[in-house]
Amino acid sequence: MKKNMGSIDRIVRLVIVAALVALYAIGTVTSLWGTVALVAAGVFTLTSLTGFCPIYAIFGVRTCKVTS
Repeated sequence: MKKNMGSIDRIVRLVIVAALVALYAIGTVTSLWGTVALVAAGVFTLTSLTGFCPIYAIFGVRTCKVTS
């Protein structure tokens, strides 16, 4: 599994994760939307840590530098 996410993309995703978790923690997002927010946060965290996004792979998108 080759990395297809650049550093900026990974940082942006982690900032979004922090925002989603904060919204859930303070009670702004609850019930179904809270669950959706936490699942999205989990997916964004996983993809940020691994540097690989399956959706990017499907569409052939790369936000990282190509190394030969």
